[in-house]
Amino acid sequence: MLGAVVIAVAVGALMFVAQRSRDGAITHQQGMRLVLWAGGVVPTVVLLALLISTLPAMRPIAVKADDLRITVTGEQFWWRVRYQPAGQAAIDDSNELRVPVGRNVELLLEAGDVLHSFWVPGLAGKLDMVPGRTNKLVVHATRAGRFRGQCAEFCGLSHALMAFDVVAMEPAAFDAWLAARRAPAAVGGDGARLFAANGCGGCHTVAGLSDATIGPNLTHLGARASLGAGMQKRTHANLVRFIKHAPTVKPGARMPAYPQLSNDDAATIARWLEQSK
Repeated sequence: MLGAVVIAVAVGALMFVAQRSRDGAITHQQGMRLVLWAGGVVPTVVLLALLISTLPAMRPIAVKADDLRITVTGEQFWWRVRYQPAGQAAIDDSNELRVPVGRNVELLLEAGDVLHSFWVPGLAGKLDMVPGRTNKLVVHATRAGRFRGQCAEFCGLSHALMAFDVVAMEPAAFDAWLAARRAPAAVGGDGARLFAANGCGGCHTVAGLSDATIGPNLTHLGARASLGAGMQKRTHANLVRFIKHAPTVKPGARMPAYPQLSNDDAATIARWLEQSK
């Protein structure tokens, strides 16, 4: 950014001087020399120096056998996430990634239906997700924070509504968070009964209650900041509306509408899901 400002100011200064110079102030030979140096030699030296200085940062990040691996699968229109810690059982999640600061993490990028593209501008480059193929991307977060990601390949009606967050956490906090993901969600109460009675468990996993994999994993939904793959803030009202009218909220979503579900029952299911943190 600073370099662009310097170049713009320099060009503007040259234009100012050139417009106010008298005729014959510079000879043809002097003009050609200026073009050679300002248009050829200086840019070549500057670009060569920039290339040499950035080459080390362009080397692939090496991963070790005990580094964390996360499989991310693009679906229409959400993200299937599976954490694979070395020597431990895998942990499934959806629509949000968490990574430890200061550690290398290998992302295994796949597509479950059509072409998608994984892109987190603040953390890593863009990489396509192709059905039947696994592409690998290594990320290394240097600071804690939340990084916005987006599908960068047109994949259907709700392509623009297919986003996600990558949350970089301090290593100790991440380890504690990952361990907590192994605990089952609370499964009792009216919310669980309505969830099962309306067939929600036929598509969605809630650990300890259902293990379907057609739709997003809803275990610990209450800990996520957004709904519908980053398309809206997770609020009670938004969750109730999504439960009842998913195709209206997210065009092309495979989840059917539930107009027969009363507002009270939808609110009960929503409260039950929100309690799962």
